[in-house]
Amino acid sequence: MDVRTIRKSVRFSSAFLLYGFDLPQPAGEYVIEYDEQQIEERPAGYQRVASFLHLPAVAAASSSTQLVPIDPDELEMALSKDRGEG
Repeated sequence: MDVRTIRKSVRFSSAFLLYGFDLPQPAGEYVIEYDEQQIEERPAGYQRVASFLHLPAVAAASSSTQLVPIDPDELEMALSKDRGEG
């Protein structure tokens, strides 16, 4: 079964906290990865199977990065709150 990874950047204008994080993350641009698995019954269809956030933020001065599993719905809620929509 084919698996593909979709990369996307998101920007927070203020600090944010997602479930499972020990501390709030600072404002900045973050890379998100979505792993999707092809659906056998639909050759052109894919189903999301995992979502990850790269830490730290893109512009942070750090020599190491960490891939943290996240809930994409929670991420969308945090982004909406950051934009003042929720």
